[in-house]
Amino acid sequence: MNGKIVGGAIVLSALVTGVAVYYLQVYGYYQELPATAPAAEIRLTSVVTGQPEPILAEGFEGIDADSSPLRFRGCFRTPLSLGLLTETFTVYEGATPLNGPGWFGCFDAARIGEDIERGEAVAFLSEHDIQPGVDRVVAVYPDGRAFAWHQLNESAEK
Repeated sequence: MNGKIVGGAIVLSALVTGVAVYYLQVYGYYQELPATAPAAEIRLTSVVTGQPEPILAEGFEGIDADSSPLRFRGCFRTPLSLGLLTETFTVYEGATPLNGPGWFGCFDAARIGEDIERGEAVAFLSEHDIQPGVDRVVAVYPDGRAFAWHQLNESAEK
């Protein structure tokens, strides 16, 4: 009888721990970013100055977490044309959108990555080393839809 109680307690504690870990990874650490938050300002790196410059962004929806610099995601629209952006700002090679939590519905990393590969969207360097070893990348579509995320850069891979 004691073995059943001990076994049941182990199974129950494992189940509670699993649920807690899942919740923390998917929901617990994320916070929604208001459009007025400093992290919500969208900037792209100029090809002339090499410095990030703010661009027009409308309808920003974003999430972030203090637990990891890679958890930032953003969705917005820009009235700037793709032609103007490609002439003015640095195109980002090797852009790889990272999956966000399923509940953040505006950001589909797989689709964005495929569209960048097919040339249906262009990725730009927003800010190099926004945190050490992490770049902010922005992908823009010809219709003005745009998505932002953080990804590791070459200095983090060393």
